[in-house]
Amino acid sequence: MNFLNKNLISFEPKFFGLDLSDLSLKIFQVEKIGKFDRIRNFCSLPIARGNIEDGKIIDKEKVAQIIREAVKKAGPKKINTKKVVCSLPESNIFLRIIHIPKIEKEEANQAIKWEMEANIPLPIEEVYFDWQFLEDEPESGKNKQSVLTVAVSRKVVDDFMETFKLSGLEVYDLEIESIASARSLVSSAEKRENISLIVDIGAKRTSFIMVEGNVPCFTSSIPFSSENINDAISKKMNINEEEAEEVKVTFGIENFNKDNPIFNSIKYLLENLVVEIKKTIDFYVVISKTPKEIKKIILCGGGSNLKSLAAYLAQRIGKEVVLGDPLINLNLEKKELNKINKENCIGYATVIGLAIKKPYYGN
Repeated sequence: MNFLNKNLISFEPKFFGLDLSDLSLKIFQVEKIGKFDRIRNFCSLPIARGNIEDGKIIDKEKVAQIIREAVKKAGPKKINTKKVVCSLPESNIFLRIIHIPKIEKEEANQAIKWEMEANIPLPIEEVYFDWQFLEDEPESGKNKQSVLTVAVSRKVVDDFMETFKLSGLEVYDLEIESIASARSLVSSAEKRENISLIVDIGAKRTSFIMVEGNVPCFTSSIPFSSENINDAISKKMNINEEEAEEVKVTFGIENFNKDNPIFNSIKYLLENLVVEIKKTIDFYVVISKTPKEIKKIILCGGGSNLKSLAAYLAQRIGKEVVLGDPLINLNLEKKELNKINKENCIGYATVIGLAIKKPYYGN
């Protein structure tokens, strides 16, 4: 199973990205016109609770039906291929960088398999696994080789494959969320020594993705979510969840140093998020063979649209915090930017990363 940017099929490099999560489905397709990129189509549809739970597909036929609906709805232009690159849920992924003695690629597979068996909670025969060599780090020494490893439950993958077959699509590739997100949010020219933390705030969980250059090397997740935020605002301000989402985006936590009712209703949640971010950074520094400074935190996901969240986290954590730009690696004309607004775009970070993977694109 191909997870790590290795070309599955050498012909017709035409596909679209599809990000499938517990509560939503997103589609994004990009095409090249001369030297420019064009947004061919995109779409987002909700998924009712109970169809996907913690990244595991429960009702394959229902999910396949929603996929078919999204493919028909995507615009402004129609999807022009049945080939799809789909995300695999981060909650079911085991991703780590390991270090092995320098050996030939043909001999590495068995050594890497032994290392993975010791570092994943499932028997190796119950997972699909993949790996790729990374550029050598000067600090790692001449006799060590860094390897990015990924493992995922066979059942999760097989259920995804079956669901897409039911939807009438051909799976061109499956890729984990963290690799896709890093591809869309971090410049393809970023140097390996520059370390960033991507904080992806989704509807049901928040993922932490530690990225060296533009390569994800460590992931984890916590139950903090945009649903938690909306629920707290709704209860404290006695409004429904739809209204809570609106005030969150419109007013957010501006002037959080003063008496802001929205901030007061979710302060305990945000403080928990601050604690978890600090713990993740500290843990990464400890497990890293060559401790490095994490200089920037990049926010993405639907929950990152809480106004002034970046400013609050920057003040509390003492690091640069920015709202991610998922279009950073696309060469778009100005008119293309009118197709999708900035607020919606940040929620498309993962699927944009899926849409611009090799071989059609160079990263």
